[in-house]
Formats: sequence, structure tokens, C-alpha cells
Amino acid sequence: MSDFILPFQLESSSLRGRVLRFENTIDEILRAHQYPAPVTALCADMILLCGLLSSMLKFDGIFTLQVQGDGPLRMMVCDMTSEGHIRACASFEEGAVTNEDAPDLSLFGKGYLAFTVDQGEHMERYQGIVELKGQTLAESVQHYFATSEQLQTGLVLAAAPDETGKWHGQGLLLQHMPEEGGEGAPTNVEEDDWRRAMILMQSCTKEELLNPDLSAEDILTRLFHEEGVRVYDQMPIKHQCRCSEERLHALLKTMPKDDIGHMVKDGKITMTCEFCAKDYIFDPADYL
Repeated sequence: MSDFILPFQLESSSLRGRVLRFENTIDEILRAHQYPAPVTALCADMILLCGLLSSMLKFDGIFTLQVQGDGPLRMMVCDMTSEGHIRACASFEEGAVTNEDAPDLSLFGKGYLAFTVDQGEHMERYQGIVELKGQTLAESVQHYFATSEQLQTGLVLAAAPDETGKWHGQGLLLQHMPEEGGEGAPTNVEEDDWRRAMILMQSCTKEELLNPDLSAEDILTRLFHEEGVRVYDQMPIKHQCRCSEERLHALLKTMPKDDIGHMVKDGKITMTCEFCAKDYIFDPADYL
């Protein structure tokens, strides 16, 4: 399995985690858009974070991670279904973001990070929102969990193109396991475990995470062999958009004819999915 999430637990402490590895998925998503370099780099991190965070939740539906701001990079969104289907896209001001810009949160300006879990009409939708903090998306996510969920979270991410231009990525997430039966302050031993785990985790280099010869299990053994690592079944992930000709056809049927008329160019209606960049062509005569 080349694209997957690997759950694990450290036997010596009450810590659980996930390793996410992308050999194809992240490249399939990014290749469809041809974003400027800093937008591509931020989107790669967004995809890794969405996959890791989604895998820590128990839900049946869609998990969405979204950043919105008033800077030249207006919006970035990634969502993943409980079946492991992931997609992502970004919206930015043309010409305002160049390849020379730093790939950090300053491109968003002042903004926020939102987490949404949608389990359909029969379940209440959950959403958490926090102000963007730090220079990276990972720092903002850690700020969210520390302030909104009171849940200590560690993250290490790496994504980059190889010599052929194909993007690869891998991420590692570690969290305190929630106490059974309620909340409570962690003991000193647990705090010592957490600090040690974070030191070990931060020792993992980008080169190690992107090394195709190191498996996810190899990395966990290198980092936590003294802690004792128990791994569980892998969960497959793939890039799959939820757009369809049927959905867009139904949308066009509900639109006023004046609006339909403004969409006609060269005798046809072309609608492009923001997530996968696929074009759908419709005959205006079916809607006017």
C-alpha cells in the first residue's frame, strides 16, 4: 500500500499517533492546479494535516480543514471522507502571489483556521475555529488543540517534489490519549513521557520522512524503539473528487435563465470543478 495512514500507540505511555504516507495522492492533487510555488507548498502541508487530523476522529461523513484570510492567498480547503477519499484546492489573487514569496501564513494575511465534521442531515455538524498563529499551518493546528481542545498535539510534516518533479509527503502526529471517564490534569510521569516523546519526534528530519527506502514502521522504530511501538491496520487513502455531471446538471436546473444566459460562451456552458480542475460541458438549450 503506497498511500495510507498507519495508527500506532506507544506502549510505555498513554500516547497515540498516526503516520501518513503519500506516494501518489499528494502529487495527483497538486498536479491538477499548477499553483505558484508557495501556494503549492502550503497546499501540500494542508493535505497532510487534513489526512492526519481526520484519521484521529471517529465519524461517518466528511472532515474539512479550511483556512481563510484577507491576504493575497484568500482561501485553502482540504476535505477527506471517512472512506479515505481526499481532495484540496486554493483560491488566490492572480499576480499577487509569486514563486519568490515565502510559503508561510503571511500570505493569508489576517485570517482563521476552521475544522468541520459533517455527518449528514441526521447529525449535528461540529465546527471549531481559531485565529491563525505562527508561521506554519502545523503551528496553527497545534495552537487550536492547545487552546480549544486542551489536547497536547505534536506534528512533523515533510512534502517536496523529487528529481522528476513528482510530489511525495509524509507526516507524523502524536497526541495525549483522552482519559477514560472524564478529564483531569496529567500526572508528572505523563508530562515526562510527553516531553520525551516530543524530543524524539522532533529529531525526525525531513530527509528521513521523504526517504523512499524508509518505511513508516522503520521511522517509528528509529524514533520510539525504547518506548515500545504497537502499530495497527493501515487505512488506505486516495485522491477522489466528489464532483459529477449529475450534480452540476441539477444545479443548472435550479438557476434563473438570466444567470444561465451569462454563462454561455462560444455556444456552450463550461463549468470547472475547483477541486480537481475537470471541465464539464453543457448545452445551453437544455436550460434556457
